[in-house]
This record gives sequence, structure tokens and C-alpha cells, in this order.
Amino acid sequence: MRKRRLLNTLIVTCLAVAALGTVPVAGASAGLRQVLFVGNNWEGTADVIRSSGDYAKIARVDMVPDKDERLTEIYLNPIKLAFFLGIRNGVGEGHDQLVDDLYTTPDGRSVVASRPSFADVVSIDLASGRVNWRFPVSGFRADHMAVSPDGRSIAVSASTSNTVHVLNIETGQQLGSFKTGDKPHENTYTDGGRYLWNSSIGEVNTALDAPWQDFTKGDRRLTIADAKTFQQVKVIDMRQRLDAFGRKDLSDAVRPVAFTPDESKLYFQVSFFNGLLEYDVATDRITRSKTLPKNPNTSEDRTTWVNDSRHHGLSMSPAGDKLCVAGTMDDYATIVDRTTLQEASLVSAAKPYWATVNGDGRHCVISESGSDQVTAIDFATGAKVKSIPVGDHPQRIRVGYVPDGWTGPAN
Repeated sequence: MRKRRLLNTLIVTCLAVAALGTVPVAGASAGLRQVLFVGNNWEGTADVIRSSGDYAKIARVDMVPDKDERLTEIYLNPIKLAFFLGIRNGVGEGHDQLVDDLYTTPDGRSVVASRPSFADVVSIDLASGRVNWRFPVSGFRADHMAVSPDGRSIAVSASTSNTVHVLNIETGQQLGSFKTGDKPHENTYTDGGRYLWNSSIGEVNTALDAPWQDFTKGDRRLTIADAKTFQQVKVIDMRQRLDAFGRKDLSDAVRPVAFTPDESKLYFQVSFFNGLLEYDVATDRITRSKTLPKNPNTSEDRTTWVNDSRHHGLSMSPAGDKLCVAGTMDDYATIVDRTTLQEASLVSAAKPYWATVNGDGRHCVISESGSDQVTAIDFATGAKVKSIPVGDHPQRIRVGYVPDGWTGPAN
């Protein structure tokens, strides 16, 4: 009996580590320190903070050291300029989108980021602050990324070309690519890196936001690809699953997602919905939905919601028993019990845009894009722990690694 208990404890611990990524990935060098990278999208910087404890700031990294060169290139090309200005005045809410997603290399020497307005992925050397390599994506905008479990590959969505590029994280060389639905967004590796899931969200920048106009948003679907051959394995049309579940009223644009540690269940948010849905992978059907509270001060005019996302940000505790939800347009975040789908108290937050598990697995960390800070929330109690000021318009937060003693680029 004692051996069985020890085995069960070991299994739970391994699942937690796999879900959280709290140890260096395979091949990572010794002498690394775990941190959180916060991408300040409108500022073009990344704040590096401690991954737990007091969340103290360690450094700030310039993610656009080549900004002048990129702007010159854009302004000399009328087509690139048109898309650049379109991003600024559309999805960027009047601002350039200079850093979206970001991950560190296994050796902790570089941080790799997608830069929407520059339509590229770059690797920044954390010692010098210089660009190691740059990969221009197909089309005119780069978006969400995902790093493979072994840390060697990085996948990036190219929004306007309906493509996911998979790159060697050390060299920036393209390993392969695959086609998606309209406007690919979130990427997620599963089955130890065997598969890569991509969700396409369709057109989110039009004013055709009424439920009856949903068909104008384009071809939205989950595309599952083989992560080695880049061949399409399966396509999941959530429109069919939502209709079968009795929610024809909901959009089928899948936004942030979170898998259970055993990957049997997928939880996801959709455009315009203040809540989340549960999808059973084995039976290929939606099994539950959860509607979360509305903020009475939030306008019901859908055209005022940022990029069609009422709620945008979802993560799961390492044990798989709690979900952390960012209620973007409703200005709160909350912890949801996965068994009952009952929410805890609402934690006030200014336009929270992302939710990530912290370094020791005890907290969810949300980015408050409306107040330029990140906030830690306790998974166990649902209470706010601490807020830390960061740069302009924080969005993606990712666990990363830097060398011990590192305090920022030399320049």
C-alpha cells in the first residue's frame, strides 16, 4: 500500500511538472534560473521577473533593437506599409504590436519572440541584446507561438497567410509548415510533442459582430498536425460540436485553451463569450459549459470588445483541479474549480489579457493590459497575492530560463 501511495505521488508530481514546465526542458544547461518573461506588446520590451516568491524585477529586454531598420523596410514598401498601418489601427488599438509571444532557448542564452507589426520571429541574445536571427513569416503578421516539449522547435502562427511555421529555436531555420483555417492563433503541443494543435479565430477586426453575422468571420477550426511530418492529422469543426451541444448561439472561434495533465479534456474560450467550454478528446464532443458573471459596467455592444474577445486568458493548475480565467472585457480574473465549474471570488483586474501558471505552481499570473501590471492569484484560495508594475500593454507571460546571476543585456 505504501509503495502504491508513493507511486501515485510520483505520477501526480510528474504530471504537474509536465503541465507547468517548472524544470528545464530536455537538453537544458545547468546553472539556469527560472523566471517569467512578460511581453509588453505596445512598448516592444520584455520584463523579466522572478517566477515565484516576491516576483521581483530582474531586468528589461529591448525586443526591437532593430526597430529603425524594420521601419525603414516597411515604409519603403507600400504593401507592407498598408498592413503595418492596418495592424496599428485595427488589432493594435492605435498602437504598433511589437512583441506578442516569447520563449527562451534551452540554454537560457536567448529569448525568441514573435513581433506582429514586423511580421517576424526574432532571437535576441540575452547577454548582448542583439538579434541572433530573424525569420520573416509568410504574409504580414506574426501571432501566438508554442515551444515543443524538448525545447528545440518553436511554432508561430502567420495570421494573414493561414500558416503555421515551425522553426529550429537555435538557428531560426524553418523545419516545416502547415496550413490552417482563417487567422491562425493559439498553438499547443500534445502527446509529448507528437502533435501540434492550432486554433484559427477568423476575422476579428470587422464590425459584423452580431450573432447572425457570425458566418462572415471565415473558416474557423482546430487543425491538428503531425509535429514531425507537418501533415494534417485531423480537423475539428467546433461549429458542429457547439450545435450538437445546444449552443448554436456561441461563436466557434476558439481562443486560449488549456488541456488537463492527461490531455483527456480540453477547456477553451470562444469569441464574445463570458465563460468557457469543456471538450472530451476521446469522444470528440463538448461535454460542459460554464457561464461566468458579467460586469454590469461592460457595454453589451460587441463592436466595443477588443478583437471579439470578451474573455481571453486561460490556464490550469499543475494538478489539473483548478482553472484560472481572465475576464478581459469584464475587468476581472477568477479561479474555477474544474470538478464543479464553480468560480471563486472575482479579482478585480484592468483588461486582463493572459493567464499563466507561475514557477512553483501555486499561483496563476495574469497580465493586466489596462493598468500595465501583472497580478498573481492563489490557485488554492482564489485570492490576489501581489501585483507587479511592468511595461506598456503586457500580454503574453511565459516561464523561461536565464543564466544564474544574469541581470540583463550588457548594452
